[in-house]
Amino acid sequence: MPVKLKPFSWERMIHAVEKVRERTLRAAGALEASGILYAVAGGNAVAAWVARVDASAVRNTRDVDILVLRDDFPRIRTALESVGFQYHRVMDVDCFIDGPDGSVREAIHLLYAGEKVKPDHATPTAEVTQSVPANDYMIVDLLPLVQMKLNSFRRKDQTHLMDMIELNIIDASTLPQLHPQHAARLQELLDDPNG
Repeated sequence: MPVKLKPFSWERMIHAVEKVRERTLRAAGALEASGILYAVAGGNAVAAWVARVDASAVRNTRDVDILVLRDDFPRIRTALESVGFQYHRVMDVDCFIDGPDGSVREAIHLLYAGEKVKPDHATPTAEVTQSVPANDYMIVDLLPLVQMKLNSFRRKDQTHLMDMIELNIIDASTLPQLHPQHAARLQELLDDPNG
């Protein structure tokens, strides 16, 4: 079935980015107000690091990954539901959809600190304390973020890593700080800068 295309629209593109920012700020604000440790991870954390060098190189990410402590889940659920998010468990992921008409593709996804997302990952996720303040919320610090991207190593993770390589945010000097599997994956990207 062919997709129905809407007219081209700068406003729709800008609105999509603004919606991600608003969801991130609302979720982070609710967690902070409840005294819950967290750090934004994933593509939005990469975007924050990339923007420190070249704002024009930032890629938009529609979902929001947030690193938290598993033991805080009951408080996290209460905090996020208090600002309009609705809890769902989708494909073994705890996520919060923005209201009754929200989309899983645009949800807040929880990652649990110090745990492997998948059993075959070389290392667990970052600790929630491995974070730094960005403008409006906490984000995962650079090296732990790179390690998380190297763990997953999907095409979008590789793209995020390539963005950071292109801007010299990470380079060969990062290799000795990594798990051997991660170092091999990063070296693969460093060796083939054109993908």
